[in-house]
Amino acid sequence: MTQRPAGEIAVIFVSDLTGDDAAGYAAAADAMERLAATQPGYRGIDGARGGDGIGITVSYWADEAAAVAWRKEPRHTAIRERGRGVWYRSYSLHVARIERSYDWRRS
Repeated sequence: MTQRPAGEIAVIFVSDLTGDDAAGYAAAADAMERLAATQPGYRGIDGARGGDGIGITVSYWADEAAAVAWRKEPRHTAIRERGRGVWYRSYSLHVARIERSYDWRRS
């Protein structure tokens, strides 16, 4: 994890996978991570997924406009629709402005 500047936007995506087409999901997730990294205003990503299929992905954006542009990106839109049809049992999305951020690491 990396310390984030105040004012950045965090898009928090919590999903529950169906387990269907795991290879297709993994390939799409990797492709979307690479695509997001090319978008103006992209600042990074953190994520975790449990063995039960519940995952949390947080993407970071310079501002609201950059986050909205990512939501509207046509390849991202197509993959989102595929996810709704095949990969996700459910998901929720939350958008927050970062007010404070810090890291700690064991020496």
